[in-house]
Amino acid sequence: MPTEETIEAKSAPPPGAAADWTIPQNWDRFTAGEHRVWDTLFARQQEALKGRAVTDFFRGLDVLRLSRPGIPELDELNERLHARTAWTIVSVPGLVPDDIFFEHLSKRRFPAGNFIRAADSLDYIEQPDVFHDVFGHVPLLAQPAVADFMQAMGAEGLAAMRAGALHRLARLYWYSVEFGLALENGETRIYGAGLLSSFGESRFALESDKPRRSPFDLRQVLRTRYRSDAFQEAYFVIPSFEALLRLLTGAELSGLYCALAAEPDLLPAART
Repeated sequence: MPTEETIEAKSAPPPGAAADWTIPQNWDRFTAGEHRVWDTLFARQQEALKGRAVTDFFRGLDVLRLSRPGIPELDELNERLHARTAWTIVSVPGLVPDDIFFEHLSKRRFPAGNFIRAADSLDYIEQPDVFHDVFGHVPLLAQPAVADFMQAMGAEGLAAMRAGALHRLARLYWYSVEFGLALENGETRIYGAGLLSSFGESRFALESDKPRRSPFDLRQVLRTRYRSDAFQEAYFVIPSFEALLRLLTGAELSGLYCALAAEPDLLPAART
């Protein structure tokens, strides 16, 4: 997951990881307690998201059979996911360098942290774990427009790194993939993985009168800073996944990065 403060590329992956930072899942090593953490989080969040998440999220849970007890075994999950959208999930030890992350996305591979939070830290974890990555991201990867958007984000991420504009692309990723809202049948719903996997912010994003909710505007998104250590002060609402895909594939981002270089950043709560 890219951030405005980029993850420094390392000369070599950690011990036991391949050159692309992937590691075997070794599903059998997860303890009964870790599987219970998954089940607790899953049941709590599935209930919390009723009437709040987009319909395609629940469809993804069903077609990928993610409601089965315990941390998913990736080989089984990948058979179902790849059959639908040609994506696979790969295990990584934790956060990976940005170039590695975007390279995976560009090849329709989503990196998932191969660990789960402790039972006494259900509500917050600093690094994304397997629950955030699989429960939050994977169900919507079964939706073709989202699958294509994520691959395009991978290619654009690599291009942004070459252009020295990763902080711009990180904002696009943040306000869509992680904390995006969408219109569905005239109502605002959650689709960002950071919201889908968060018990507290999944409610806050829709029901609090504190944050600003705006129609998705690419220039404004690329200019708007964010915080990773608190609930968001701003959310952007897309009309549909197909519209979001068209926006990304139709934009000439390199030119937009240059045009925005002379414009100041926006604070999340600022109204334009």
